[in-house]
Amino acid sequence: MPAPLPVRDGLNPTRIRMPDPPASYPTVVTYLKARFPDDADALAAKIDAGEVVDARGTPITATTPLVPRADVWLHRDPPAEPEVPFALPVLHADRDLVVVDKPHFLATTPRGRFVVQSAVVRLRRELGNDELSPAHRLDRLTAGVLVFTARPDVRRAYQEMFAARAVTKVYEAVAPVGDVPSLMRSRIVKTRESLQAREVPGEVNAETRVEIIDTAGDLALYRLRPTTGKTHQLRVHLASAGIPIVGDSLYPVPREVAVDDYRDPLRLLARSIAFDDPITGAPRRFESARTLPPFGPPTDGRSPRG
Repeated sequence: MPAPLPVRDGLNPTRIRMPDPPASYPTVVTYLKARFPDDADALAAKIDAGEVVDARGTPITATTPLVPRADVWLHRDPPAEPEVPFALPVLHADRDLVVVDKPHFLATTPRGRFVVQSAVVRLRRELGNDELSPAHRLDRLTAGVLVFTARPDVRRAYQEMFAARAVTKVYEAVAPVGDVPSLMRSRIVKTRESLQAREVPGEVNAETRVEIIDTAGDLALYRLRPTTGKTHQLRVHLASAGIPIVGDSLYPVPREVAVDDYRDPLRLLARSIAFDDPITGAPRRFESARTLPPFGPPTDGRSPRG
């Protein structure tokens, strides 16, 4: 079902599911205030203004009874967050697609502490198009080519294309020089309990082709061609080979880095994406203009926002 509230200032409305059973929450309002006690005053103001609605768009009132597992919708006020001070260049734009060259440190979609400072919200605001939606995702710490659909009519076709892996993706990474096999295959799992994904015994579900493009001292620029798309696959594969990607704060051992510390970006770049367009059938290819030091100037997330 579509959201009963529109996108506002680049932000999608938030859906909140009511609990089952209702326990001690006879009304929607008592549940919302108990779940979000720090936002109780703001919630009360939104309810008084008719800005909290059910799935049909009917405003919630102070006496609306709680229906187990029903959804209510509202626009939550975004949290205070540090600005990610790097540009989001547009590589291509047409009626169906907008393709950008995402910098390091910018999330693809709102998540956790990063809401306004996400590529989709910034791009909606900059281009004035609230219908923009990502066709796929890049991790916050990864830079490079990121594809958005420009209108709802084509969204499903492009998202299904990415989900079916009918896309050729090429990445680049800077890591220590090492004796790495040209094909890395393993089983990678990721659970909610851990920030890290890990390799485990079992049927292979992750495959990456690896080659060295260039070297500079004890560092190498690697070209990575994943044929699967497991979480953190490229980072896990290089770390397991004993050559973790430069700037990786999660592999092989997690280390604390402030969210606004931009001095040491992950040297991982989505260099290019190619596919046969699911709407027109025409071949498409988009390439990042960024480089990864020391194999080029510092266009890897440290260039200021323009």
